[in-house]
Amino acid sequence: MITLTRMSRGFFALACVIGASAALAGCAPTVALSAAENANAPECAEVTVRLPDAIEELSLRTTDAQATAAWGDPTAVVFTCGLTPPGPTTLQCVTINAVDWIVDDTDLPNLRLTTYGRTPAAEAYVDTSRLSADAALGALASAVQKLPKTGACTAPDTDTDTDTSTPGGTEDTP
Repeated sequence: MITLTRMSRGFFALACVIGASAALAGCAPTVALSAAENANAPECAEVTVRLPDAIEELSLRTTDAQATAAWGDPTAVVFTCGLTPPGPTTLQCVTINAVDWIVDDTDLPNLRLTTYGRTPAAEAYVDTSRLSADAALGALASAVQKLPKTGACTAPDTDTDTDTSTPGGTEDTP
């Protein structure tokens, strides 16, 4: 019996070490983000609970701020809800799956994509060297559609190729 007990303890200890190693290997650290001013809006809660578990092969990660999300390790997509809706702009505007997005390519290859005509506004920051902005916005669209529509781009680029530089004006609609 003594041998069996020692073997059982040894097996248990080995199983614990293997289990802990496997758990730690699959863990990505929490992504530190800041919540937007209106992150506590009920509309953002409706969006946040509907965000996808993955965007292409990028898994959803834990964040430390309300109404935010991140995918990939290292992070390739960051999402924030609760922003002040942007006003009219001359930046390119694209429509993907019935959601209008203003495209800011100032930080290429990263794109800052902000909803237009949704209150509160949401933003996706996408590293386009890791995946296409179209893929990210397509994955986010069904959740973002829960934000109330208050306006639309006047001449959206419906080609959905967010890497082009065709300007599209925006304007509030009644």
